[in-house]
Amino acid sequence: MGISVTQLVIIMVIVIVLFGTKRVRTIGTDVGEAIKNFRSSMKEGENDKSLSANASENSDAKVKLHEESKV
Repeated sequence: MGISVTQLVIIMVIVIVLFGTKRVRTIGTDVGEAIKNFRSSMKEGENDKSLSANASENSDAKVKLHEESKV
């Protein structure tokens, strides 16, 4: 039920005829940059998430230490 190689080639030929090779190349570059930026943003989000989890654990430990020192 998927797209065969022949159908894919026909679609690519139609796209190249409609937009031209220069425009298709530009679109490909733009899509590639968008994917690259999306991946780097996802990695940043994961790093921020792990940093906030570590900060939360550290603040919990500080609160416990502070409570213990009062006793």
